[in-house]
Amino acid sequence: MPETPTADDRLQVLEAITDTSLGKLGQDKVMATLLARVREVLMVDTATVLRLDPTAQQLQAVAASGIEEEVYQDVRIPVGAGFAGRVAEQRRPVIIDHVDETTVVNALLWERGLRTLLGVPMLAEDELVGVLHVGSVTAREFSETDVELLRLVAGRLALEVQIEVAASDRAAAAALQRSLVPARLPAVPGMKFAARYVPGTEPGVGGDWYDLFTLPDDRLGIVMGDVAGHGLNAAVIMGRLRSALRAYALESDDPAEVLSKLDRKVQHFEPGALATVVYGSVSAARDSVTISLAGHLPPVLAAPGRPSVFVDVPVDPPIGVTGPARRRTEIELPPGGVIALYTDGLVERRDQLIDVGLQRLAGVVTADPPSAVCATVMAALVGSTPSQDDIALLVARCERN
Repeated sequence: MPETPTADDRLQVLEAITDTSLGKLGQDKVMATLLARVREVLMVDTATVLRLDPTAQQLQAVAASGIEEEVYQDVRIPVGAGFAGRVAEQRRPVIIDHVDETTVVNALLWERGLRTLLGVPMLAEDELVGVLHVGSVTAREFSETDVELLRLVAGRLALEVQIEVAASDRAAAAALQRSLVPARLPAVPGMKFAARYVPGTEPGVGGDWYDLFTLPDDRLGIVMGDVAGHGLNAAVIMGRLRSALRAYALESDDPAEVLSKLDRKVQHFEPGALATVVYGSVSAARDSVTISLAGHLPPVLAAPGRPSVFVDVPVDPPIGVTGPARRRTEIELPPGGVIALYTDGLVERRDQLIDVGLQRLAGVVTADPPSAVCATVMAALVGSTPSQDDIALLVARCERN
């Protein structure tokens, strides 16, 4: 029977998990180093890290030593199922000395001949990150010292996983955001455009987006939206809404119907998601725009020789919220007129009422070229102070005579 780890063994583990040189390695090598040290000190045959997918409520094997097939075969264990699932559900160490289909979901473990397993939750403060488990092909008893050592390593690995997931999510969300915000605004006869998008200082990419697209009957779709939340999930939902809205715009020339279909789609396929959207359909003659608002702030309209105003459009519930039938309003678009769409990050500040920002915005939107309007608006409302929230601004000007 393997000997109980000594104080020197415990010191080896502590040195391994606090070794600053590990920070120079990639996450895979850090995990491999720590798992190899665990196998050596605890004298076990296998060591595995399973990361929690909180959305699917599954554990996924992401690193293994002595049983690498768990990673190669993309082993996934539902939380609450079998050995590892119990560790995750109960958030406490679990030891089993009978490994077969009655106690373990993953067939690789009993096929390898493992007879004893010890698993501990990987916790970052109070958040469950995953499960770390070790196994032996010989019958043995795991002591309290064994459990303590494994919990120390699990804490370090939880931090590594958390950092890797956060970095991956940020990179994926940023890439998705960049791919969905138009790199170049379309050239449309009778219209000129300019836009700005500035990520906020809060962690995680948000779900703000804008869009411009031509339609088969020469109408023009113009969109501004804001998905609640930040991070990869908000960016993914934003991408789905953008694609769905474009599809519905091809089916209907009524912005209210387009947003109604978008709302039904979200409530069925994305329950719990919430977004504000303004969708406008500019006529083929470029003399009017029909607008529907789903919980979004109203656009600003500036006509030559007149003060700018917020368009008089009724505000319906956000996408994802059940409410009465959505409405549309047709607005005249005069020659030389400018319409500005934006998200709340442009006008909202934590130290002032949103009305202050809205009044300031209305005061600086003018019937000038869109690029000049964008520059003026950003200088007046953003200046040298970064916004906590994302900012999106889209300005369109009617160039017809």
